[in-house]
Amino acid sequence: MVNEDPSHEGLDGAPSQTSALQENPNLAAQPSVSGHPSISAHPSFSAHASTSAHPSVSIHPSVSVYPSSSAHPSTLAQPSGLVQPSSSGQPSSSGPEDLSVIKVSKRRWAVVLLFSCYSMCNAFQWIQYGSINNIFMNFYGVSAFAIDWLSMCYMLTYIPLLLPVAWLLEKFGLRTIALTGSALNCLGAWVKLGSLKPHLFPVTVLGQVICSVAQVFILGMPSRIASVWFGANEVSTACSIAVFGNQLGIAIGFLVPPVLVPNIKDKAELAYHISIMFYIIAGVATLLFILVVIVFKEKPKHAPSRAQSLSYTLASPDASYLSSIIRLFKNLNFVLLIISYGLNAGAFYSLSTLLNRMVILHYPGEEVNAGRIGLTIIIAGMFGAVISGIWLDRTKTYKETTLVVYVMTLVGMVVYTFTLNLGYLWVVFITAGAMGFFMTGYLPLGFEFAVELTYPESEGMSSGLLNVSAQIFGIIFTISQGQIIDTYGTMPGNIFLCVFLTLGVALTAFIRADLRRQKANKETPENKLQEEEESKTSKAPTPVSEEHL
Repeated sequence: MVNEDPSHEGLDGAPSQTSALQENPNLAAQPSVSGHPSISAHPSFSAHASTSAHPSVSIHPSVSVYPSSSAHPSTLAQPSGLVQPSSSGQPSSSGPEDLSVIKVSKRRWAVVLLFSCYSMCNAFQWIQYGSINNIFMNFYGVSAFAIDWLSMCYMLTYIPLLLPVAWLLEKFGLRTIALTGSALNCLGAWVKLGSLKPHLFPVTVLGQVICSVAQVFILGMPSRIASVWFGANEVSTACSIAVFGNQLGIAIGFLVPPVLVPNIKDKAELAYHISIMFYIIAGVATLLFILVVIVFKEKPKHAPSRAQSLSYTLASPDASYLSSIIRLFKNLNFVLLIISYGLNAGAFYSLSTLLNRMVILHYPGEEVNAGRIGLTIIIAGMFGAVISGIWLDRTKTYKETTLVVYVMTLVGMVVYTFTLNLGYLWVVFITAGAMGFFMTGYLPLGFEFAVELTYPESEGMSSGLLNVSAQIFGIIFTISQGQIIDTYGTMPGNIFLCVFLTLGVALTAFIRADLRRQKANKETPENKLQEEEESKTSKAPTPVSEEHL
């Protein structure tokens, strides 16, 4: 018997394997039991004794027919039937194409935190007008509806630009999209500095539209970054951190503008205060763009999870983009999630846009506290998002967690609706915080649940469709609730949202938990059964079937 020395992990053993196979092209791979210390539950290969002059050829124990040894399907069955290990125990390729090694990169935290920061900057610019709606109405001499459109333009531009940007994400990758998004965010912030006079409202609209285009390059990335850079037990937490930045930006957008821009009548002094806010955000956006250029990379050297490695293999550059969309809309569970997610996120967008107006109606002169209530909603939601992400990574109970959070969102919204007009601001702070914990905490849950339901389809496409739904419902709810508030008051407007959140709960209950990505990260039951049988007996080894290869 010709055996490879267990101590030879490098080049010394590799040629003998190759030559043995070349001399015996008809070798049939057989499972055998080996005493090599590196062997786990996966058996090594041996050659059939009857097919060669060599009684038996034992191959390196790290090579296995089982998918868990290498997530790249193409490496499981080469023309020669085996894969030759590298000389150093490391992948033979230095690029991300080497999918035989599953390893997370140390850079992953820098990437997700940097993305979170420029997402925060963009989200701040979304809400900075709405959080002091009455002050900008006075400065520019426009209606409340015109100021509302500065927030709604974010929702409007996203809808037609989703598909082009999602295509660009698939075509050019994460780095290009990150550079484009942060550059547009920076440009929009500097354009707004040209709108510091009352008659220059169109300039501030232009700057806001540029920032809204940047948002299209940002919103669909959290789940993609999590999948590309993070391991199987980190993806939900990473997605929560990525969404965390957007929520933090909204929170700062509620808190800072009322402090920096006081409600004063002198427009010259008001312009000075507005300029301070615009200069600060432009400087931050510029710094973040520079950091993205330096730090943000396309993808790690090695795939961080087996599911991601398989997705690299399954991805086809010639795949039809339209066919991917059609497949997603044929997935009933995903369609239900699109609608339920849109109802929840749309209600959140409407509440955020109209919060200042609702609070001022019941508590005149409380612009600063209106911003603090918004801050409370978002901060509570960020804790909810992070806790939900950690919970999902530990339990993988996507359907159950999503449903519970949705139900609690509805409960929180009902309580907030009936306590807003009681005349006690401290009560509003508590009820708004409880509602925000679940309402904004739901957002990353939706992203991760969508990836599970649609794997191996593009994360950018599934996230993008969720966001399109959110933007559509956000526009509808903001306009409708605004009109209801102006005509009938805040309570009917909030009841309007409660009705649609109830519909969202019902739709979520009908979603079936088809967790495809989790299945890809696990070994199949057939493989586990095969391993158990082989561990019990190896008296009569049989040829490995083509299905296993």
